[in-house]
Amino acid sequence: MSDARITSELRKFVINRAHGCCEYCLSQSQFATQSFSVEHIRPVSKDGLSTEDNLALSCQGCNNHKYNKTENYDPVTIQKVPLFHPRQQKWSDHFVWNDDYSLIIGITPTGRATVETFHLNREGIVNLRKALYQTGQHPPF
Repeated sequence: MSDARITSELRKFVINRAHGCCEYCLSQSQFATQSFSVEHIRPVSKDGLSTEDNLALSCQGCNNHKYNKTENYDPVTIQKVPLFHPRQQKWSDHFVWNDDYSLIIGITPTGRATVETFHLNREGIVNLRKALYQTGQHPPF
């Protein structure tokens, strides 16, 4: 098994690279009630390494739903597909916002599988997005 330790320098790098946002649902850490995690995209349990290209900033909701998953079924095609990989893929190639920026819509098999697997439109986060949108603080980019 690989060494899963993440140094404080590497942790800071990942947080800065993500601009303090979950790299899956784009929630902003400044509005979170729980600390974000620096997580292994390819889990340690599947021989993932603690390297810059295998780490992502994740809110607790996404991190908990992801667990050690790297693939799941696209709800449209029912084909098993890889989940979104923020180091290898661009968010906007797989997801779009609805008109009021409250819901993330998967536009590819990977995007749809990731929305479903990570529950990217959890009720609490949708409500937060709506409130932040009203004040001009969402979406983050």
